[in-house]
Amino acid sequence: MASTGAVSLSARLQQRVFAAIDQAGGWLPFDRYMSLVLYEPGLGYYASGQRLFGLLPASGSDFVTAPELSPLFGRTLARQVTQALDAAQADEVFEFGAGSGALASQLLDALGPRVRQYSIVDLSGTLRERQARALSAWGDRVRWLDTLPDQMHGVVVGNEVLDAMPVQLLHWDGTHWFERGVAAVSDTLAWADRPTDLRPPLSGPFVPGTVTEVHPQAEAFIRTLADRLTRGVALFIDYGFPEAEYYHPQRSGGTLMCHQAHRSDTDPLQSPGQKDITAHVNFTGVALAAQDAGLDVLGYTSQARFLLNCGITELLQGADLRTVAHAQKLITEHEMGELFKVLAVGRGVSLEPGRDWLGFVAGDRMHTL
Repeated sequence: MASTGAVSLSARLQQRVFAAIDQAGGWLPFDRYMSLVLYEPGLGYYASGQRLFGLLPASGSDFVTAPELSPLFGRTLARQVTQALDAAQADEVFEFGAGSGALASQLLDALGPRVRQYSIVDLSGTLRERQARALSAWGDRVRWLDTLPDQMHGVVVGNEVLDAMPVQLLHWDGTHWFERGVAAVSDTLAWADRPTDLRPPLSGPFVPGTVTEVHPQAEAFIRTLADRLTRGVALFIDYGFPEAEYYHPQRSGGTLMCHQAHRSDTDPLQSPGQKDITAHVNFTGVALAAQDAGLDVLGYTSQARFLLNCGITELLQGADLRTVAHAQKLITEHEMGELFKVLAVGRGVSLEPGRDWLGFVAGDRMHTL
């Protein structure tokens, strides 16, 4: 059950949404709505200081991420990061959306002196404060950036970042495409469609009534990153599909999902600011945006295969049952292992002849993108 404070924040945020709808002429595109309810300073889900990450609802959390689930996630990922740092002849890691700071802590601990600087880019001031507390032991080796540096030389890490970027919603009625947005009806938020020239990247076929997403903000982010990455590797871990699976006719309801108290629902208009809103990643779109912007696509595979390639089973040797049970959720197919994917892109990096990128040495799926 939501606290009185959370309900009050939600009511204030809803009034802010109503004002935005009014200012926009009575209709707000969904990506603008999603941006407001997630990131509005002091009110949005990621900006209001609520506890977001944790293993169980009793902690006050809404969902668990891989580094919160098991420290072996970061320790295993560090092996690929080390190889990438060596290939780029770099000593800096950039993390986007560092959450509680758990992944940064795991990587810093595993990488040790191999990392001179750990730079975090996070839009949430309240999460920055939490990260600063969690990472205080590393002193000035950790820094926070408000924006992307003009030039980046190193390894970029983004775990569950792309899924939180606002998306545009499209509705197919069997004849025409409409952009789905938000309107105010009798002091209630409601869906409202408008004709649009927007289209999914695939021509279909689409079932009448289909609602799906397009991802201009995520793809724009990748293009900006490509513009700044002078030499290095970017690793993105997130739930999603290649394009042909993303826009499959059977996925007629799209992928938009909300998370609250470790439960999922599909109504982002209910209780704005009290729950997370996400959409799965179209990894083909991300890879193409990277490639078109001059980056090389280095690998794409499932999280399970990536972690196995990087040696998570070796790190599990001698571990207690609790540690094993949590780590298994990272790699089992019905948990995180198959739904989550890992995409690596880069510029100016190469490996010695006969070597492969560690995380993609077996089970690479770049041919599916």
